[in-house]
Parts: sequence; C-alpha cells; structure tokens
Amino acid sequence: MNGVHELVEQVYAAKTDAEAADRLIRQYMGFIRAETAKYLHRAPVEGQDEEFSIVLLAFYEAILGYEKNRGAFLSYASRGIRSRLIDYYRKERKHAKVTSLHEPVQEDEGDTMKIDQLEHPENDIEKSHRQSATKEEILEFEKKLQKFGLTFSDVADNCPRQERTFKACGRVLAAAREHPEYLDELLRTKKLPIVGLAEISKTDKKTMERHRKYLVAVLLAFTNGYEIIRGHLYHLSGNSKDTDS
Repeated sequence: MNGVHELVEQVYAAKTDAEAADRLIRQYMGFIRAETAKYLHRAPVEGQDEEFSIVLLAFYEAILGYEKNRGAFLSYASRGIRSRLIDYYRKERKHAKVTSLHEPVQEDEGDTMKIDQLEHPENDIEKSHRQSATKEEILEFEKKLQKFGLTFSDVADNCPRQERTFKACGRVLAAAREHPEYLDELLRTKKLPIVGLAEISKTDKKTMERHRKYLVAVLLAFTNGYEIIRGHLYHLSGNSKDTDS
C-alpha cells in the first residue's frame, strides 16, 4: 500500500510542478511504452510511431485529471490512453489517411480492426476534462506565439527533419534550461538569443537560424508550464529523416 500512496503523492505533486511531472513520466516510461505496444503489437519506435506521442500525451493528461476517488492511477491512465487512441483511430479512419488502420489484426477470437479492439463506453466527464484542459492550454500558447509573430503552422513547417538537426535543437533547449537567463532574454526582447545559445550549446548558428521559429516555440513552452504543448513540440520532428530545410 505504501507504493500506491507514494504514487498518488507523486501524481498530485506533478499536477502543479513541471519538473515533478517530467520525473514521473520518466519513471513510468516503461508503462507508457507497454501501453503503446498493446495497440501496435510491437515495441513502439519513438519519433516514428504517432501512437507513442499520443500515449505520452494521454499519460500527462491523466496526471492533470486524476483524483483519488477515481481509483488506481495507472488504471485511470490506461483508460485515458485507450480513449485518446480511439479518437485518433476514428479520425484516421474517417479521413482515410492511414490505410493500415483498417487492415485485419490477427487475434485468437478472429480478425478485427484496430479501432474495434479499442471501442468501449467512454466516461464523458473524464473526456470533457481532458479536452477542456488541452483546449485551454492550446489557446493560451497560441496567443503567446502570436506575440512573437508565429503560428502553429509556422512552427510545424519549421521543424527539423533530420535526426542530427533535431538533436542539435535538443542541445539548445537543454542549454537554455540550464541557463534561464536566455529564456528571460527571449521573453524580454522577443528575439532568439542565437549567439549566446550557440556558444553554450555548441550548436551551429546557421542551424539555429534555419530552425529559429521551431526553437522559439520550444523555448516558450518551457517559460510558463505549457506541458501539453511541450509534449507535442517534442514530437513535431515527424517521421521523415531523409531531408532537412
């Protein structure tokens, strides 16, 4: 029981503390991967499988929405993950963008579709809570981006495509987090402090300039606890790693 109580305490701490949330997510990354594997029928590949990003986001949303009277946290998180994936597969099926979602999946009880494996009655209150929290954060972050002359489309178009470039942007983010004075400078001047960040992160200035919009958005996500947005930005590198811009 001590372990259960400890997890509940960690979850409650993570609701308002971004660093605590990061620690909890890292601690339960095995659970997150296992939940993703249930629906992929194989180990997920980070940066390639969209399901992994969705499950990661759903786990964080579970942290935000969890209350003690909703039962065990991991069971609650698992239900939220299932709900998120249902929404994702429904959307994919509706727009017919990913044909593999409709291919039969072998099971002991016969062939089914992926979405059919997931269907279940949803808790409208829990779903509404998740959608409300996500929408509120997205709108707030959108307003923040507008102050910097950016839109979500700008950020998505400016994401790095090569793995090495994505890692380089990660070094810039890590350096900015270790030296918050650069985050303060970004907020004050509304300009990316390329020279200083390039020096402390050992990253080429030209690379930073090419992906300035993406970097500004990622750094902004760490200035005011935009945890849901932050998770999305981490995985905006996309599946293609053959070209860069």
